[in-house]
Amino acid sequence: MSAAPVTDAFDVIVESVEPLSSHITSFRLRAPDGRALPGFAAGAHIRVQVGEGSDEWRAYSLVNLASDACAACERAPDHYLIAVRREDAGAGGSLWMHSQVRAGNTLRIAPPVNAFALEHGDAGANAVLIAGGIGITPIASMAAALAARGCRYGLHYTGRSISQLAFVDALRALAGEQLHLYGDDEASEASRFDLERLFATLTPGQPLYVCGPQGLIDAVIALATQRGWPRERIRSELFAAATPQAGDAAFEVELRQTGMTLSVAPAQTILDAMLDAGLDPLYDCKRGECGVCQVGVIEGEVEHRDYCLSETEKRSGKVMHICVSRARAARLVIDA
Repeated sequence: MSAAPVTDAFDVIVESVEPLSSHITSFRLRAPDGRALPGFAAGAHIRVQVGEGSDEWRAYSLVNLASDACAACERAPDHYLIAVRREDAGAGGSLWMHSQVRAGNTLRIAPPVNAFALEHGDAGANAVLIAGGIGITPIASMAAALAARGCRYGLHYTGRSISQLAFVDALRALAGEQLHLYGDDEASEASRFDLERLFATLTPGQPLYVCGPQGLIDAVIALATQRGWPRERIRSELFAAATPQAGDAAFEVELRQTGMTLSVAPAQTILDAMLDAGLDPLYDCKRGECGVCQVGVIEGEVEHRDYCLSETEKRSGKVMHICVSRARAARLVIDA
């Protein structure tokens, strides 16, 4: 991955490993010599090397569940807390974390970075925090940060079952009546997550922060846009690579700089096609969020599926993100 070479990695010790549910485990990390770790703000993540000597790295959000710890986290925390959901059909990173990492082990990590930060102007605006499944990890830190500022907010946390949600006791202590829990298997309609019902209680323009699976994020963005939310008031982080959509067709992409023309299969991205061809494009998240893989569009119409371009930028058709977006027709020419 040439977009984000890990040149500033350092070692941490796994202080403790705690199962939070049948699929989620938390890992508490400290510096080997006990010194403070680099600070972070709500929404930040670290990258963890999954496997000794491996070239594979996975991003995990940093969790802070205490409002009175926010200042220390931003300056010099004495530990990091991450939570990892085991994905049996995933690429292997979460399986390695669950099966191989134990208390006392050493992990190699990269310092915190933040592409999902709370906006300073949202502090007094009654932000709405929405988390699906393991998407609670950055959202919990946002709740703690807002609580530390004395701000009101609503935290809506949904999953297949309330009994399988992570950090529930700590979230109740942190958020109190501002916390709303939902489970797909709940008998009560009020205890099952309903976006329409939630949005009926909101005011267009309230800051929205959503993290979780693609379906949840897409639904929130679609409904908020329909109800009049400015796109810049909707912020999201996807916790998986974007998935192919029904009806995706193959197309050709000409890479003007290299002179190559590649075939992109229906279930393949332009980025994947370039990697398969032995090229070394810039990229990082593979979810359409970070903007690193942005390229210029020379010819052709783009179906934009990213979460970082504005609607004006998408309509202009001048740039695209090759990790998720596709050609609308049979051919596309990009500046790559």
